[in-house]
Amino acid sequence: MVSENIFEGLTTEESALVVDAVPLVTILIAGADGEIDAEEKAWSKKLTDIRTYAHPDLLNDYYIEVGKTFSDRMNHYMNELPHSPEERNIIISEKLKGLNPIFPKMSPIMAKRLHTSLTSFAQHVAKASGGFLGFGSISKAEKQWMELPMLDVPVYVEPEVEEDNNEAVE
Repeated sequence: MVSENIFEGLTTEESALVVDAVPLVTILIAGADGEIDAEEKAWSKKLTDIRTYAHPDLLNDYYIEVGKTFSDRMNHYMNELPHSPEERNIIISEKLKGLNPIFPKMSPIMAKRLHTSLTSFAQHVAKASGGFLGFGSISKAEKQWMELPMLDVPVYVEPEVEEDNNEAVE
């Protein structure tokens, strides 16, 4: 499969938001219950690193780019955003809504995969701490945000594959 550039056709500001989406999702989910613990931070950084090679089909380059500044951007936002989870999550939600007009600028498959990847990332962060073997570790506050309800789901329809019909003509 030919790799697409996720940033093609995006402005500098749009590209920055696409990169910042991962640290913002991390803070949104990890901080939803009031505290971002070391386990959640470490796991989200590790997950970003894992995704640099786990997504060879479109998102590999994206996660490489995210990984370059992930910790710095996360620290930046943690220092700049309000400490109150309620206030912070409203601001983050508004920032992430900025992805909605960006999705249509991407190819439909790229937009859908990015949305799916961010939602999956949120679920992994939510499961990162607490509970026994990951069971019961998702708080009610994390669950509220885990599906990233502020994001519109991009529409992507798998192309139909024509079946090779090699029947003999009589």
